[in-house]
Amino acid sequence: MKPCTLLAVPALLLSLYGGVAPVPAFAADAAAMTPVPRIAFEKYTLPNGLEVILVEDHKLPVTAVNLWYHVGPANEEPGLTGFAHLFEHMMFAGTKHMPRGLADQLLEGAGATDSNGSTDFDRTNYYDTAPSNQLELALWTHSDRMGYLLDVLDQTALSNQQDVVRNERRQSVENRPYGIVEEGLYHLLFPKGHPYYASVIGSHADIQAAKLADIRQFFTRYYGPNNASLVIAGDIDKAKTKAMVAKYFGSFKRGPALPKLDVATPPIRAERRAVVADRVELPRVMMGWLTPPAYQAGDAELSLAAHILGGGKASRLYKTLVYDKQIAQDVGAAQSSNALTSMFIVDVTARPGHDAAEIEAAIDAELQALRADGPTQKELERARNTLETAMLSQIEKVGGAGLANQLNHYNQYLGDPGYLGRDIERLRRVGVADIRRVLAAQLQNTARAVVHGVPGTPDLGPEVATPAPATAKAKAGQTGPVNRDEPWRMRAPKAGPQPSIALPQGAAFTLPNGLTVLHNFNPALPMVSAQLVLKTGSEANPLARPGLSSFTAQLLEEGTTTRSAPQIADDIAQLGAFLDTSSTADASVAQVFALKAHFAPALDLLADIVQRPAFPDPEVERQRASRLGALAQERENAAAVAARVEAAALYGAGHPYGYGQLGTEAALKATSRAELQQFWRQHYLPNNAALVVSGDITRAELEALAQAKFGAWRRGDVAPATAGTVDTSKARVILVDKAGAPQTALRLSLIGADRKTPDFAPLQVLNAALGGLFTSRLNTKLREEKGYTYGVRSQFQYRRAPGPFSIAASVRTDATGPAVAEMFKEVRDMIARPMKPKELGNARNSQVLSLPGQFETNQGIAASMANTYVYDLGLDYYAKLPRRFAGVTGAQVQAAARKYLRPEKLIVIGVGDKATVEPQLDKLKLAPVEYRDADGNVR
Repeated sequence: MKPCTLLAVPALLLSLYGGVAPVPAFAADAAAMTPVPRIAFEKYTLPNGLEVILVEDHKLPVTAVNLWYHVGPANEEPGLTGFAHLFEHMMFAGTKHMPRGLADQLLEGAGATDSNGSTDFDRTNYYDTAPSNQLELALWTHSDRMGYLLDVLDQTALSNQQDVVRNERRQSVENRPYGIVEEGLYHLLFPKGHPYYASVIGSHADIQAAKLADIRQFFTRYYGPNNASLVIAGDIDKAKTKAMVAKYFGSFKRGPALPKLDVATPPIRAERRAVVADRVELPRVMMGWLTPPAYQAGDAELSLAAHILGGGKASRLYKTLVYDKQIAQDVGAAQSSNALTSMFIVDVTARPGHDAAEIEAAIDAELQALRADGPTQKELERARNTLETAMLSQIEKVGGAGLANQLNHYNQYLGDPGYLGRDIERLRRVGVADIRRVLAAQLQNTARAVVHGVPGTPDLGPEVATPAPATAKAKAGQTGPVNRDEPWRMRAPKAGPQPSIALPQGAAFTLPNGLTVLHNFNPALPMVSAQLVLKTGSEANPLARPGLSSFTAQLLEEGTTTRSAPQIADDIAQLGAFLDTSSTADASVAQVFALKAHFAPALDLLADIVQRPAFPDPEVERQRASRLGALAQERENAAAVAARVEAAALYGAGHPYGYGQLGTEAALKATSRAELQQFWRQHYLPNNAALVVSGDITRAELEALAQAKFGAWRRGDVAPATAGTVDTSKARVILVDKAGAPQTALRLSLIGADRKTPDFAPLQVLNAALGGLFTSRLNTKLREEKGYTYGVRSQFQYRRAPGPFSIAASVRTDATGPAVAEMFKEVRDMIARPMKPKELGNARNSQVLSLPGQFETNQGIAASMANTYVYDLGLDYYAKLPRRFAGVTGAQVQAAARKYLRPEKLIVIGVGDKATVEPQLDKLKLAPVEYRDADGNVR
C-alpha cells in the first residue's frame, strides 16, 4: 500500500535519510507539497554479479539481512507449478557446512527474529533480523545456502519438504475458507501453462512429481549470485560489512546468463465465469481483471482506484454494501502488481441471508458509478493520504516486510532501491480524470473473470498419495559441486562484541482525573502511535452477555454525539491515519497511528470516540448483524473453531473466559443498546485507563494534548469484574466433525498460568524449547521429521487469571492419531528429563536476545508499555526482563514443566473428518470422548 498526507511532513532527520526532495505541485491539494524522504543507501555489485545494498541506521542494535533471488512462478515450466515455492523450502535443508537444522538453531539462539523466506509470483526471498553483533552469522548462513546447497542435497530432504509443502497447501488453500475460490479466479484469468495460472504453492500432483534432478537444475540456473540482490540494513559499519560480504559471497561463481522472460498473457475479450463450491457458510464474489504490469502506466491509477473502491470504511463498497444496504460482511479491492501482468481484484463476502447474485449486482453498480463519474477529489485525497502513511510506516521496521525488503522490491522491479520518493510522487501525479480514463480502459465487464464461491463440497481433484518414507539412507546427487570448497566455512563465525540492550522504558504522568499517561519519545520518523487502554476486557462480561466488552469496543467507531460513523471513517482517512478498537480477555483498546503533522486531530478523534460514543440504534443493529456474520465466518475456519471449543471446554459456560470475543449468537441477539451504554459508563473511565504514546512527540507536547483532549473526562467508580466459576470438561477428547476436511485442526489444551506468575521466565524458556521456536521439539518432530504438518506451536496465554496453555497444529487427516501421540510424548519427555545445556542455552538466549525486536516500531513500543499498565508490571519491567531470562536454570524449567504441563489434564480437541480421525484417536486410549458443534456446544 502507498499513502499521502494533507499537511507538510517535517524533514526526516534520522541518519537513515539523506534529506528530502522537493515535489512538484502535480495535484491541487496540500499533500502534493509534502517533503518526501530519500533513503540514504549505497549500492554496488560484486564481480560475480551479486548486487549489494547497504543502509546504516543505529536506532536499535539489530541488523536485517534480506536476500532476493529474481525467480518465482514466472520462471516455472509447465507441469512444475509450485516449484519455486518448493525450492524455497529446500533452501532451509542442510548444506555442505551446515547440517540440517543447525542454521535455525544458531540464529534462534542468537536472538534472530523475522527469520523466514517467502515466494511470490516474481521472486523468492530469504531474510533474518539479528542482533547487530550476529551479522556475520546471518551472512554465513545465507552464503552457504547459495554456494553449497547442492553438495549434500538428497532425496530425503526433498521428500520431507514435499510433505511439508503439501501440508501447507492443505492448510493455506484447501482447508482455508475461500482458498480454492481464490485459486479458481487465477484459473479463469490465465490459460493453463501460464506462470500465474495456479496458486503460488502449486498443485499436489506437481509438488509430488518434482525430482531431485529438477531441483539441481533449478538451483544451477536461478540461484547464482548474478540473479540475486542482498540488502543489509540497520546497525552496521559499512566498511566492515563490505569486507564480510566479500568474504562470504565474493568467491562464488556466476550462474548462467538468464534471458529476459518472454511470456505472452492473452487478453480477456469476453467475460469468464465459474462457480466454486467450498466448505463455507457465506457466499463470496471475486472479480479479476488483467491490468498493466508493476510500475507501468496505469498501475498507480489502479492502486488508488482500488483503495477508493474497497480500502476500508471510507471506501465506496463498504459504505454501500456493508453500511447502507447491509448485504455484505466484508469488502476488499486491490491492484496486485506483478512483472508479467498485474491483477485488479475485487472480493466481497455476503452477509447471512444474501446470495452471490445480489452481491455481484451491487458491485457492478458501484463499478459503473466509478467508471462513469470517477472519484471525487476528496476521495482521491483520502486514498493518497492513507496510502502514504502506510508506505512510511512500512519502513519503520528494518527487517521482515519492512525497510530492507522494500529496497529489494524497488531494486528488482526498477533497478533503484531508493525509489520511495518517486513512488510517492507517482501517486501524487494522479488526478481524478486519470483514474476515470484508466478505469474506462481497463475495468470493463467484458474483460473480467468472475467467480462465485458458494457453500458446498469442494472439488479438490484426485487424491495424490503420499509415498512411504524411504528406508535406505538417501545419497546426495552425483554432479560436482558448484563452488570451490573453502574449509574455513566449516565453523560458524563467532559473535561480535555484545551490544547493550537498552529497551525503551518510557515515563509516566497522571492527569488530575486519574488518567495515566505513558510516553516514549522516538524521533526516528515523523510518526506517532497512541493507545487508550482500559483495564477491562471480556472478564468483566456478565455471564449472560458474553461478547459484551468486544461489542462495546466495536461500537466506539460507529458514531459519537458529534460525528456519524461515515464521518469518523472519512475524517480518519482524510488525515491518512489508522484508527482501530478492540477488546481482549483483560483489556479494551482504542488506538490511532498517524504522521506527526496529523497526530493532534487524530488524537481528537480517538478522544471523541472513547468519551462520547452515541450507540445509535441503527448502528447497534448494523454491528449486531456484522457480528452474527463474523460468527458464521468463524464456523468456516477449523482453527478458529478449535480455539472456540478450547475456551468452552477449559472454562465452561459459567466463566467469562469460556467464550470468544464475539460471544454467542443468543447473547448477540439479546444484547440491548442500554446494556452497551451501561458497560461503557461502568468501565470507560479515566481512572481505569492509560493513554500510551510513542513517537515523534515531546513530553511537553503530549502533556498539553492529553490535558486538552482528555482533561474533562470525569472519573468514576469502576464496576468489579464478573465472578466466574471454572467448570472444565471431564472429556479427554473432543471432536467437531468437518466431513471431508483434508486436515485436522488440533489443540491439546489445559489451564496454565496467570500473567504475574513468578514462573513467567522459566515458562517462556520451557515453551521456546517445547513448541515456541521453529527448532522446537514439537516442530522438529512433527514437521521436519514426520511431515505431518506445515507447523506446530505451543503457547501460554497469560491473563489476569490463569489462561490456556495449548499446543496447536493443522495436521494431515490420516496422521491425526500419530501426531497427537507425538505431542504427548514430547510433553512427557519435557517433564521427565532436564534440558541439556545446549538446548537450555539456545532457548534462554532466544528470549533474551530477541527482545529488541519488540521495540522496532512505535506501535510495538506502545503495545509493550500498555502491557505493563494492564498487568501492573511497572515501567521498568522490560529493562529487568533480560536479566530474569538470563538467570533461568534447567532445574527451574523442569520444575515448571512438572507444575504446569500435566499430560493427564491435557484435552485433545480435533476439528476434522470425524469418520477418519476418531478411529485413530481411539488407539490412544483417551476417554471419555465428547462431541461438540462448531459453536462449542456439546451435541
